Amino acid sequence: METNPKKIALAYSGGLDTSIIIPWLRDKYDCEVVAVCGDIGQGGDELTGIEKKARDSGASEIFVADMREEFVRDYVWPMVRAGAVYEDKYLLGTSIARPLLAKRQVEVALETGCDALCHGCTGKGNDQVRFELTYKALAPHLPVIAPWRMWDIHSREDAIDYAHAHNVPIDATKAKIYSRDRNLWHLSHEGAELEDPANSPSDAVWIWTVDPNDAPDTPTDVTIAFEQGIPVSVDGERLSAADLLAKLNGLGAKNGVGRVDLVENRFVGMKSRGCYETPGGAQIMLAHRELEALTLDRATAHFKQKLALEYADLVYNGQWFTPLREALDAFVAKTQETVTGEITLRLHKGHIDVMSRKSPYSLYSLDIASFTMGAEYEPKDARGFINLIGLPIQVRAGVLGGLKKS
Repeated sequence: METNPKKIALAYSGGLDTSIIIPWLRDKYDCEVVAVCGDIGQGGDELTGIEKKARDSGASEIFVADMREEFVRDYVWPMVRAGAVYEDKYLLGTSIARPLLAKRQVEVALETGCDALCHGCTGKGNDQVRFELTYKALAPHLPVIAPWRMWDIHSREDAIDYAHAHNVPIDATKAKIYSRDRNLWHLSHEGAELEDPANSPSDAVWIWTVDPNDAPDTPTDVTIAFEQGIPVSVDGERLSAADLLAKLNGLGAKNGVGRVDLVENRFVGMKSRGCYETPGGAQIMLAHRELEALTLDRATAHFKQKLALEYADLVYNGQWFTPLREALDAFVAKTQETVTGEITLRLHKGHIDVMSRKSPYSLYSLDIASFTMGAEYEPKDARGFINLIGLPIQVRAGVLGGLKKS
């Protein structure tokens, strides 16, 4: 799309790519650049001095918002309730953050009179889809500028050279070979030896969780309480969404849990390999599944499993702001009305074991499930049950002659 914007809202992280985008936009369009950044729990010193860095790079304005509570409460928790896991392993840490960051970017763009939106996503990844589908849902009238699909920069080395040539302050060096994304829910790693799935991850990949071999010899027991599918307390201490996740992250990281090495199918058509650390999320997802196993009837549980796959695809593919996702949330909310109770987990050297399950809405009946026959269940009824469901099998066997004798 040809455009001649005068004021552009940039999704800004302070990293290498978005730092060099600011002078590139100014040179190409002779425009103002409004940098928009969201604190969703990046941690470390990633946001330290980010306002000065953006202005030193050429931004006319910089907006930084603390969105940690909103991120966990309004995005991560709905995903947990839905049971969304992509391709059996990925807990969607990067995917679920993008709609919120893009939404904040659109809000600032509209508030400050910007006439275009810009992101620093590469032309080969999923994030470009996630950002731009959010733009289409919330500000379809604003044109989108995607430098990685336009400029002559083709590598990290090229980007560093551009930064030096334009006096852009950066921390990146050509020796920093991993691409990482961090928030309160997870930390992802891509690049270097990970690009070849035949290679095992080096020790340098993992920087959040302790090596399971070095984790404490004494296990840690943790009790997570849920109300209608939402985590509300840890070991009896009621916490805000962000604080609860942060506490479980600390416990999980110390015990080396939540590591995933995954080859995944990107929405844009290619396979990619990444390593993920989700120390708190791994505990929460397991505990939630165990509580559902106790409180949901079979038909609802099995149907919800099918929709969880669809929900995971929607999140992964950036289709958060869609009628289908809202409709699935309505279904999920109904299923979670009785998903209340406590699950106790044991964390030990990279493993998570379930120690206890409790719920006032438990459908588990000891009288029925016990091997001791009770009045609630009549074993003789099983004969008729088996005869009815086995009737089609029996008829077919009669026609075909059953197992043929040799």
